[in-house]
Amino acid sequence: MRRAVRRLTTAALALALLAASTASCTRDGERVTLRVLASPELADVAPLLEELEDDTGVRLDLHYEATADLAGQPPAGGRAAYDLAWLASDRSFLLRVRESGGRLPRPESTAIMRSPVVVGLEPAAARKLRGRAPGGRISWADVADAAAEGTLRFGMADPRRSDTGRAALVGVATAAAGTGSALREQDVSCDRLRGFRSGQTLTGASSRELVERYLKHRDDADALIAHESELLSLNAGGKLPEPLEIVHPEDGMVLSDFPLLLLDPGEREAYGKVVQWLLGAGAQRELMERTHRRPVDQDVTPSPRLRADVGNALSFPDRLSVVERLVADYGDPARRTGGQVVFLLDFSTSMRGERIEGLRAAFAGLSGADRTSTGKFARFHRGERLTVIRFGGRVLQERTVTVRGDADLRALDRIVARGGFDDATALWSALDRGYRVAADAVREEPGRPVSIVLMTDGENNAGLTYEEFWRRYRRLGDEGRAVPTFPVRFGAADPAALGRVAEATGGRTVDADLSSLSDAFKEIRGCH
Repeated sequence: MRRAVRRLTTAALALALLAASTASCTRDGERVTLRVLASPELADVAPLLEELEDDTGVRLDLHYEATADLAGQPPAGGRAAYDLAWLASDRSFLLRVRESGGRLPRPESTAIMRSPVVVGLEPAAARKLRGRAPGGRISWADVADAAAEGTLRFGMADPRRSDTGRAALVGVATAAAGTGSALREQDVSCDRLRGFRSGQTLTGASSRELVERYLKHRDDADALIAHESELLSLNAGGKLPEPLEIVHPEDGMVLSDFPLLLLDPGEREAYGKVVQWLLGAGAQRELMERTHRRPVDQDVTPSPRLRADVGNALSFPDRLSVVERLVADYGDPARRTGGQVVFLLDFSTSMRGERIEGLRAAFAGLSGADRTSTGKFARFHRGERLTVIRFGGRVLQERTVTVRGDADLRALDRIVARGGFDDATALWSALDRGYRVAADAVREEPGRPVSIVLMTDGENNAGLTYEEFWRRYRRLGDEGRAVPTFPVRFGAADPAALGRVAEATGGRTVDADLSSLSDAFKEIRGCH
């Protein structure tokens, strides 16, 4: 007999998805049916639900939808749509609850099984990547390096919609930050994942959809980033000519625990029965064997394929704004990347010696010579458009290339390595020229991120004055004025004037005297 529909609690109001003419829970005699919002990845547990119902009297009616944090689900007529949610991860949702100021009460949540987000590589791609990795141990940095170089193409679920895709993105970004701890605001102030993103050729609203697309378009990618469990299931499915090599990146992974959440507190008794059954040794063993996920019950012996240690588990950010910024910067995975950076390089005579050697080393590092973890994430990447303008008392040389391979990078390196010097420093004339190039780039392709990097070690003594530059800047269109400038200063460069330029244009100043030109350039890579 269908019971009267209850009024929603605050949490259920925030999570309701369906029109509420439908009650969320039904009872037939002693049996209870609970409606469950579930991640699509959990379709593989469906064969176990009949046994659960027989043992507990509770039927789970799973409705699959890709949702990264249960956000954006408005109430439907003020009635409950779901009693439970079963997700790959509830971390983003719990951050939203914590920062809601009490408007969203925290639901009861129980981890059911675990699986790390890892990389599945086709055998040839694995051999190549392992051959270049230090000690043969592949890291996220190695994956990013190969993606930027154009030698690795991968698929990953959309982080905007998929909790699996979001966990993967957090893992890669945490490795890119190189701090060994949870991501902070300053770690995502610049998008350091553009090189990594340039290698993404497949996506899906969920990792289940991603795997289906991969099977139909195997020529489009040679790697998948997904849960270990999904890759093991794919290998066991007999649909691949060769199984993927599953790699647990050396620099760590985010671990998903597939929690079951109680959205309607009125169903706590039925929820408790379900949780107790799912955490029982028999169900844990059956879940492991059927889905290839790791049991949360430590007394259950892992299957042979799951006995390897998951390695370094990375922490999830503790602020929702960090996650939102990270996801926004990554954007739509289906949209191609390829920003433009205009480098304005001071080749006045004061740059001779150690300074020019530092500049040349910095450019060589960005072209792929820097084999450190941060260097692999910061390097120039395929599809990126680069303009190098050398200046002294005037513009000495200008060259723009779209990176398609090593030949394009070598052409830019030659400009930096072989260029001559000039006795004067026309700093503001060079920046004015940079804005003309940037404004043209924005007009040519409005969606392209464009930024300017101005490197100088001296004060202006030729060409436009500071005031004349600003008059010309103010005559640019809105799009041109929106291009940020990132001054990299050292030596006698005027910190006050460069700081005003950075602040007015939305960039920031980096002091190379405090580190090196290589570190300074890496610090602002991806800023826009």
